[in-house]
Amino acid sequence: MESKSYFQKNIEELQKEFDVDIHAGLSVEEAEKRKNIYGENALKQTEKKSFLQMFFSQLKDFMIIILIIASFISLIVGEVADTVIILLVVILNAVLGVIQENKAEKSLEALKNLSSPAAKVVRGGRKMEVKSKDIVPGDIVIIEAGDIAPADGVLFQSANLMMEEAALTGESVPVEKNTAIPQGEDIPLGDRKNYIYTSSLAVYGRGQFIVTATGMNTEVGKIAEMLQKEEKIKTPLQEKLDELGKTLGIAVLVICALLFGIGYFQNRSLFEMFMTSISLAVAAIPEGLPAIVTIVLSIGVQRMIKRNAIIRKLPAVETLGTASVICSDKTGTLTQNKMTVTKIYTYDKLVDIDQADKDQPKEELALKIGLLCNDASLDEEDGEKKAVGDPTEVALVAAAHLHGLFKKEEESKSERVNEIPFDSDRKLMTTIHRYGKDFWVYTKGAPDVLLERCDKILLDDGIATLDEEMKSNIKKANEEMSSQALRVIALAYQEMSSLPERIVSEEIEDHLIFVGMAGMIDPPREEVKESVRISKEAGVRPVMITGDHKLTAMTIAKELGILDEGQEAIEGRVLEKMSDEDLFRNVERYSVYARVSPEHKVRIVKAWQQKGRIVAMTGDGVNDAPALKRANIGCAMGITGTDVSKEAADMVLTDDNFATIVSAIEEGRSIFDNIKKSIHFLLSCNIGEVVALTVCIVLNYPIPLLPIHILWVNLVTDSFPALALGVDPAEKDIMKRKPRDPKESIFGGGLGLVIALEGAAIGILTVIAFQIGRLESLELGRSMAFVVLSLSQLFHTFNVRAMDKSIFQVGFTSNKQLLGALFVSFLLMIGILVIPPLRTVFKLATIDPVHWGILLGISLMILVVVELAKGIKRLI
Repeated sequence: MESKSYFQKNIEELQKEFDVDIHAGLSVEEAEKRKNIYGENALKQTEKKSFLQMFFSQLKDFMIIILIIASFISLIVGEVADTVIILLVVILNAVLGVIQENKAEKSLEALKNLSSPAAKVVRGGRKMEVKSKDIVPGDIVIIEAGDIAPADGVLFQSANLMMEEAALTGESVPVEKNTAIPQGEDIPLGDRKNYIYTSSLAVYGRGQFIVTATGMNTEVGKIAEMLQKEEKIKTPLQEKLDELGKTLGIAVLVICALLFGIGYFQNRSLFEMFMTSISLAVAAIPEGLPAIVTIVLSIGVQRMIKRNAIIRKLPAVETLGTASVICSDKTGTLTQNKMTVTKIYTYDKLVDIDQADKDQPKEELALKIGLLCNDASLDEEDGEKKAVGDPTEVALVAAAHLHGLFKKEEESKSERVNEIPFDSDRKLMTTIHRYGKDFWVYTKGAPDVLLERCDKILLDDGIATLDEEMKSNIKKANEEMSSQALRVIALAYQEMSSLPERIVSEEIEDHLIFVGMAGMIDPPREEVKESVRISKEAGVRPVMITGDHKLTAMTIAKELGILDEGQEAIEGRVLEKMSDEDLFRNVERYSVYARVSPEHKVRIVKAWQQKGRIVAMTGDGVNDAPALKRANIGCAMGITGTDVSKEAADMVLTDDNFATIVSAIEEGRSIFDNIKKSIHFLLSCNIGEVVALTVCIVLNYPIPLLPIHILWVNLVTDSFPALALGVDPAEKDIMKRKPRDPKESIFGGGLGLVIALEGAAIGILTVIAFQIGRLESLELGRSMAFVVLSLSQLFHTFNVRAMDKSIFQVGFTSNKQLLGALFVSFLLMIGILVIPPLRTVFKLATIDPVHWGILLGISLMILVVVELAKGIKRLI
């Protein structure tokens, strides 16, 4: 069923279309019949992968496949130790992948929990309570304050009904609902005043509506469908590691083929060539890299928790470092999600709320009317203020508290004896209070309506007749406040010696004395302005996307520095008519999107991504979930955020602070720099191993390193320093740089050439050591090759801490964890050489002090060579 046009049909048309009488409702039998046709009023679940499916999906990686093949070849030729070690690496990586994947898909469960468990309906002429999953199209639902709407539908009866729709539409205050049919085309969700949405909360009044959509056909259902369809795109780091894996895999196959050819002409045995192939596969592939990247990211996650951000998906840390656009929801993210009085107007005087003077009779009375003509309360519990009631009324109570007027105290002086509740038709609320023998009538409401009920005005020197010039000045003040996106409430009163028999609007809300107006807004978070400035300095473009009105959004955006000169704001209905191509062409012009729907948010994110940007999306409502999932990095709010937004997001901000995103971006940049250092280190070491093997085979030397030697160096000797590089301190100017181009190769900026040359140096040093040792025995030659390979790689960690700076500039001791890691790796290497059973397993010889001196000298050469190269580069 298409629900878009239902809110524009009258009740007679709807009764006919759904074959129901609004007074009698559906019969119990008809409701059951429709349930069989339309299904339960619930959200569909996607089929979940089993543990085995998730496990085997981790084994599709190209590097992993080559390792599995290498392990089988090792088993065939009798190298059981090699087989066990390789398979342990494969299983470890797969298990880590399953743990991550298993956390990811819970969005639909959270959406299901939004539905109310029970609902009141009219069936067979009787009012009854049914489970919300049993609601069907055509049901007549009764909704009262405190109820959650069980389905979407058109309101046909309303008594001051107000619905909280912030999670769905982005509206920061409850919305007045009425039965008037909206006119026009492309009416946004938030402007359909006669339409009730699933999961919205009734905060005031009551009403009845006819159900037009259930389950997946509701607006929440459409969001659920988008979440199911929305593919999760890979992060830049994942793409680069995939690319690296394929490149290395292909390189291994090519080198193996070439060396097989060379071995054939050298008349080497098939067994020896198998061993060579395994050695090459193990040497070329950095087995520890996936685990090291995961662990470095996990360390980053722990650091982020201390900075109020919980990372749900590990690669999100790195992705934040590449973010070039932050699409942020307004309500609750950029703003406080708390209506606040910011201006008070009494005749001819408009002041900020903190400059209002309680000693001035006009201003005191204005604050008192706002406080007492009010059903909200603001009490302190356990040191925290607890607000109960409509946000607009809470704001008026808070404004009075600011100036020392408290509700309980004032009510004790002036008992409320009667009231005329707020009514969306007359747009007024009145309370009557007893002061001694007299009665005071306090009225608040829409300025244009209330002004017409006033014929007097309170001035500094007393009460005067309200003339047209005064009315004109009041209207101008109202327009001035409205132009600042303030919600304006007018305040008036009158004194009565006795009350009329009938407490009705005509008798009470007339001949009032105008006192003033209160202007309120959901204000920006104080810390966000600075965060926006830092983001822009870091080359990250902030964009506001909200369901709120355009004027309000623009005002907040300008105040925060999001909407700059030459940038524009656009409404959802204009965006609706815009093709994807037009949006792609113009997306950089718009910094503010107002009155948008969930579909629009996803389109905006996609348009930026098509521009090659890495997009972070922040939000807290149900309406943000599809865009959070589509974005390269989704950031949900931890306090005000719905379960749906949290489950769809990559990161949750525990303090709901936009400023935390800036810390996350800084952390992301630092982590990527450090991962790059780890990759630089591991690959240069791996190339050193490949070079050593290749040189020896081409020169018809014996194989200098066995597979178990290379596995030990790759997985144990190298892993600790690679991890320690992952916590290297961030560079001081990290937030002054522009975002990294996501298309830039991980080897950009000459890193690829540097890795190749450093790897070649390590490989040649290893061959030199092998040849020196081989003069005495093959076993000693391999032992010396193993030691030089290990030691030169440990010394090499100091080289990779900075591409251009000397290690003497960076400092040997600025990363204490690295020094500890180098010491542990050195001890483990010594352990293999001096513990006889281990030495036997690794097929190594004992090394005398003279050879140890030679090994130390050769190993230190990598530091000397790279320092000289850096010095020459700086001079050039």
